[in-house]
Amino acid sequence: MPPIRKSITNQKLNSIKIQKLKCINELNEIFFSPHPLTAILGPNGSGKSTILHALASIYMPEEGFPGEDNKLGDFFPRSPQAEWNGSNFNINISYRRGAELIENETKNYGKSNNRGSRWVQIYARRPMREVYYLGIDKCVPMIESEKNNNVKYETNNVSSNEITAMLAKASYILNKRYTSFNHHEKPNGSKFIGVEIEGLAYSSLSMSAGEQKIFLILETVFKADKNALILLDELDLLLHDEALKKLIFVLSEHAKDKNKQIIFTTHRELIISMADRVNIRHIVSLDARSYCFEETKPDAINRLTGEQVTPLEIYVEDDVASTIARKICSSLQASRYVKIFMFGAATNAFTLLSSSLIRNEDVSRKIYVLDGDEYNTDELKSTAVDRVLTGTEERTAQLKIQAQGKVIQFNLPNNTKPEAFLHQLITTISTEGLENDALEIIEVANNIRYELDAHRYITNIINRLGLERASGLAKIIDLASKHPDWNHYTQSVSDWLTPLIEELRERND
Repeated sequence: MPPIRKSITNQKLNSIKIQKLKCINELNEIFFSPHPLTAILGPNGSGKSTILHALASIYMPEEGFPGEDNKLGDFFPRSPQAEWNGSNFNINISYRRGAELIENETKNYGKSNNRGSRWVQIYARRPMREVYYLGIDKCVPMIESEKNNNVKYETNNVSSNEITAMLAKASYILNKRYTSFNHHEKPNGSKFIGVEIEGLAYSSLSMSAGEQKIFLILETVFKADKNALILLDELDLLLHDEALKKLIFVLSEHAKDKNKQIIFTTHRELIISMADRVNIRHIVSLDARSYCFEETKPDAINRLTGEQVTPLEIYVEDDVASTIARKICSSLQASRYVKIFMFGAATNAFTLLSSSLIRNEDVSRKIYVLDGDEYNTDELKSTAVDRVLTGTEERTAQLKIQAQGKVIQFNLPNNTKPEAFLHQLITTISTEGLENDALEIIEVANNIRYELDAHRYITNIINRLGLERASGLAKIIDLASKHPDWNHYTQSVSDWLTPLIEELRERND
């Protein structure tokens, strides 16, 4: 008798959009493409597990075929404090029924606001698919849940093509040579797994927590049929970085080959480096709303790790230029994305740039800013690059092309030193609406009429005010930025920064 075929095949979960569910409010649509693996990241309490619980309940297994039949009530049980009334979310799915391909079908789930209302979809009308959900409770080491100090069980060796493949993948992930896989059964009927390594057999009672989790995940994923959906809560829990990276590689290859979808939650930031295999989805709550960000932005990494990533680098000559650059960043609300370095003499800018290019570093998010009184034409900059990038080979020519436009400058008037120009801005600014501390700076600056050493214009203002240099520079630059000529003076840096900041900034509209 030929095997019974499933009536529904080629299932794909395209997206979910949650209006209200537990802690999630007005969450924009989460798409589960283009990769078969999707990682849901976010801080504690953002709703990562809630999303998995919802997804675990949207399907039912086809009659006569394997799969879990989870229901929303299993994950969201009624209680005096939680009726879940008003819950509402939509999914978008595709599948094949016989020869008919159904694409982008929308299903609604939720509860009305009426007390005692039931969840919809009606359970018997849910779409069909083989689904498995592995929660954190499944990852508790078996030894911790075993109360008997004398455990008896019968052992059966399990062998199949899937088991052979699973053992090979587990060997790769955990760097051990597994030779067989066993099922153990206790007298009460409960079952657990075991393995063998070079003649040494042991059960999950003796496995490390991470080892047990790897086998649990692999057994679930490899035994699932084509087009299955597997949901894994806290994939990274109990696994070290190397094992986690290898596991994701294995799951990615298998899911691609068998048309399976795997969606997991994680806190581990290394997942971000695997965006070529995994859809990265950051979940966060802002102003009582929930948002999904599809790109890996610095703010998302900050929420995940507590560390602020500064992907942009600005190189300047001295502390005056550094303060100017910091003011530009502040005006663009971009200070958290930028790191500023000082390189000293203007010629050092070309040496630094050349060094980065020779080492094949990515300089697309680095800029080298001159004060504007030296190397202020393209020809002069090109000559300076030629002095540090010597040779006639093709690679040198390519490096010189990459160097073009990477050294820019503040837009100083001809034959003017930067400190003298800043002094000019301060002494010609309108005093209307200025605070007393700004007026004092202007008064002191007006009393400094001429300096042989142009650097002394700013230094003397700070000294006469009795300020620490860093504090004095901040006050002076802040005042100079109010002058109408400031924007032109700093435009080259602003023009470089603005589009990069737009790329890095998360949007919640």
